[in-house]
Amino acid sequence: MPVLQDKDKKAIVKEFSSLSGPVTLVNFTREIECRFCRDTTSLVKELSDLSDKLTTEVYNVSTDKEAAAKYKVDRVPATIFVNGEDRGLRFYGVPSGYEFVTVLETVKMISQNNSGLSKETKEFLGNLKKPVHLQVFVTPACPYCPRAVLAAFKMAYESPLVTADAIEATEFPELAMKYGVQGVPRTVINDTLDVEGAVPEQMLLDAIKEAIA
Repeated sequence: MPVLQDKDKKAIVKEFSSLSGPVTLVNFTREIECRFCRDTTSLVKELSDLSDKLTTEVYNVSTDKEAAAKYKVDRVPATIFVNGEDRGLRFYGVPSGYEFVTVLETVKMISQNNSGLSKETKEFLGNLKKPVHLQVFVTPACPYCPRAVLAAFKMAYESPLVTADAIEATEFPELAMKYGVQGVPRTVINDTLDVEGAVPEQMLLDAIKEAIA
């Protein structure tokens, strides 16, 4: 059963007309004990059919152990955005509701090879010496969450030392509980500092600086 409606597909084709470089959506799934795996796989496959710039790779996290180790994936469903190399961008959960926008914007960003970050932020990330792990907790009904995820994804795209995970909080309640997530979006930086809300680029940058100081 298709995940995307025909009217949605037409709109996405128009959105994807600006794609320039190839993008691979690497999807990790599992046959059992994964409520949203099938929908996530269907979604990324349908998306890849809407542009010749998009391809999809699907792996079973339980049996495709080499691929799971390569991408360091231990939970599903997971979608990784790749443009020739793994830039550290992960979406854990099914990207439904407002989070579908996140997928579209991320595909466009890496296809166009343009994070859109300021010169100051790019310079800081280019000189980064310590690893930064950003975990952004989201829900499909949160209109501000895509902005928070994209901010983290842009940081990861610009630096090999930054990794960014979008985590659908209701699908991974144990993680949400671990980090005390009560509202979304919430960005956890290196397990030590968190940022509430979809903050401006400079505020996220300042929080990263504080976390690694």
